[in-house]
Amino acid sequence: MYGNTYITEVVLRAKNVFTMQSKVLIHNHGDYVGVATNDIAKGEEVVCAFMDKKEEMRVKSKSEIPLGHKLALRAIPVNQKVVEYGGIIGIATSNIDVGEHVHTHNLRSLRL
Repeated sequence: MYGNTYITEVVLRAKNVFTMQSKVLIHNHGDYVGVATNDIAKGEEVVCAFMDKKEEMRVKSKSEIPLGHKLALRAIPVNQKVVEYGGIIGIATSNIDVGEHVHTHNLRSLRL
């Protein structure tokens, strides 16, 4: 199977934090965002799995978040740098609340 669910399961097993409930992967503990491994509904309480440690956290989604897009794990003020993969990936172009969809409408990429 080549679907994203299979890939997510393999990655989680490899990191020894496998859980069927996780819908968001967090690459590093200092990250401000996690990546949706499935579509997330508005108002859904989402289990987020850290890939660098055997820990999880829960976040209530404030909007629909498509597969592969980012979920805010903390409040991010406008003009603040956004951290993912342990590094800065962009700048918030508006205030972002915990649980919001983070994408091009509220994030300016710093990636080249």
